[in-house]
Amino acid sequence: MKDELFKSLIEVIATLRGENGCPWDREQTHTSLKSTLIEETYETVEAIDSAQPDKLKEELGDLLLNIMLQAQIAAENRDFDIYDVIDTLTEKLIRRHPHVFGDVNVENSDDVVKNWEAIKKEEAGNEDRESILDGIPIALPALLRGQKIQKRAARVGFDWDDIQDVISKVDEELAEVKESLKKNKQAEIEMEIGDLLFAIVNLCRFVELQAEETLRKSNRKFIQRFKRMEKILEKQGKDISEQSLTTLDAIWEEVKKDES
Repeated sequence: MKDELFKSLIEVIATLRGENGCPWDREQTHTSLKSTLIEETYETVEAIDSAQPDKLKEELGDLLLNIMLQAQIAAENRDFDIYDVIDTLTEKLIRRHPHVFGDVNVENSDDVVKNWEAIKKEEAGNEDRESILDGIPIALPALLRGQKIQKRAARVGFDWDDIQDVISKVDEELAEVKESLKKNKQAEIEMEIGDLLFAIVNLCRFVELQAEETLRKSNRKFIQRFKRMEKILEKQGKDISEQSLTTLDAIWEEVKKDES
């Protein structure tokens, strides 16, 4: 029954792309679907954060739709189809998990990652990777990419030994930002703030936090607090744009106090 569901989905996608199908679906290409793929991925992440299974189920479906469309376009170009995608993935999972499907022994997840990277390096398409930092996608969000860069460097021992060293680096970079602001040179300010952000990402990594996720949570918290502040002023019959910073700060602190 479940096999039939998958076959039915393949047929629906093919119909949508067919001669009498949907004009929008027929116009799509690998390139045009890139933005949708990114959007659906973030919406899936948001659904995970919501802890609502039905919402997650729907968003995973939307994400799967993009994958199915990509595979259908490739099939029409006679490059590959969705079954080739599944076959390639299955083979890769078995190959990269010799500790599960073979006779390799591992002690912990760190050993798994080391084996994974060693196996990847030997695979077709990865032979030209000369640096341990090669292969980190450029299109990743900057915080996520920064953390991956730092994690790769740490694998070969290029890392701080103690968290106090990391905090000292953050303080050092903040001091350099302050100095650059005094000089009022935009290019230098940009560089120093970038270094500060990179140091903070490193601090997140050191305490086993995901910098991207940490900032997303702070973004969400700010939005929630700001909306509560807007509602308080609305109940008072006041326009938020007409209030002084002192007034807004006082309400902000009130909102924060209510949370604790």
